[in-house]
Amino acid sequence: MGTFDVIVVGGGPGGYVTAIRAAQLGMNAALVEREHLGGICLNWGCIPTKALLRSSEIHHILNRLDDYGLHAKEIGFDAKKVVARSRAVAGQLSGGVKHLLKKNKVTVFDGHGRLNGPGKVAVSKDGESVADLAGKHIILATGARARTLPGLEPDGKLVWTYKEAMVPEKMPRSVLVVGSGAIGMEFASFYRDMGAAATVVEILPDILPAEDAEISAFARKAFEKQGMKIHTKAMVKSLKKSTRSVNAEVELEGGRKIRITADRVILAVGIVGNVEDIGLEGTKIKVDKAHVVVDEWLRTGEAGVYAIGDLVGPPWLAHKASHEGVICIEKVAGVSGVHPLNTSVIPGCTYCRPQIASVGMSEKAAKKAGRAVKVGRFPFIGNGKAIALGEPEGMIKTVFDSKTGELLGAHMIGAEVTELIQGFGIAKSLETTEAELMHTVFPHPTLSEMMHESVLAAYGRALHM
Repeated sequence: MGTFDVIVVGGGPGGYVTAIRAAQLGMNAALVEREHLGGICLNWGCIPTKALLRSSEIHHILNRLDDYGLHAKEIGFDAKKVVARSRAVAGQLSGGVKHLLKKNKVTVFDGHGRLNGPGKVAVSKDGESVADLAGKHIILATGARARTLPGLEPDGKLVWTYKEAMVPEKMPRSVLVVGSGAIGMEFASFYRDMGAAATVVEILPDILPAEDAEISAFARKAFEKQGMKIHTKAMVKSLKKSTRSVNAEVELEGGRKIRITADRVILAVGIVGNVEDIGLEGTKIKVDKAHVVVDEWLRTGEAGVYAIGDLVGPPWLAHKASHEGVICIEKVAGVSGVHPLNTSVIPGCTYCRPQIASVGMSEKAAKKAGRAVKVGRFPFIGNGKAIALGEPEGMIKTVFDSKTGELLGAHMIGAEVTELIQGFGIAKSLETTEAELMHTVFPHPTLSEMMHESVLAAYGRALHM
């Protein structure tokens, strides 16, 4: 039996960061991971999908070289090499995580961890015991997996989850994406830019339902302009598989039914927490809707046991998991100045084309909360850098409290907005008002100037519109 100050179960972006921070604080830390260090995000999510999307972005640019006064012959792609590059990127970073854990003297156990009584974790691999661990503090970071729906179960061949969608042996001619959240729209965008016909079915009235309604509507128009077909207020009722394709019966608003045939179906209907087989039985840990219930300090109902990341619910973001882990372990260690995570300052990013990013409240949410608001908007077409890049489609929207000037939310769509949103994230963390943002000098020529203009526009002071 190994004895540790803290045992972290799960080596994803929440788990490995927690273990490293624990070691930095002088704690003897153990990390248990059953598959790949870095978790789903690094190995099968955030990182490899961005590598795929980079390839599709370049493919899109190559097919419009004439817009830039350039030309090339025989533009094409090798699907196997596209996938191989994505896997290589993930492998490189997974190796980097292993190095960081070793550097910080975190003891890593390769196996499946489950609670085995107060202060104990049993580790097994392929049905064989690996280790019995004891620790004063146990942090569960087992993450989540793709949700499935009755009648739409993935088979790994014709009906895919995100895993199969990332490693196609060849590019399908057509895809049907069920679900229009960040994962669904990223895959729809990737396959469309690689030349496949893409259709999206969403049960809610809008695609990207977590985003501001105005940004969602802008995105839909952009995707449909690219040739993507989108059905909202619609539901896939059944799937019938043939040898090489799938026939889907889709019920539209009002009850009318249509049939859509696609080479592959990609399911992107949310995630559920990995709460099974981690030893929750017989403990005081509560599970609600497949997620572990925790308090503001990530404590479960069981003394000495904590939970972080996707396991405890939304927002399902890697950076949220990492910050939760740091907050959790710093609170355990008694670090001064620790405070609970404020989810309103967590940015969200979707890496489709055009990119989408946001932080804080949407205009609708702010009004629903009883806030009187001032709203600023600035279009990409009014920005010199955007035009020079050949990316004039997009907008930046800011929402302020009209009484206090508090920045309530910021919402963006367009080229590289996932790199811009952190500016407004910092502004919210600093409790910045419109005054500080107006007096901030933004460099020219940059896309970031649109952030400034959007703030000015909220107060009737836009200079370039």
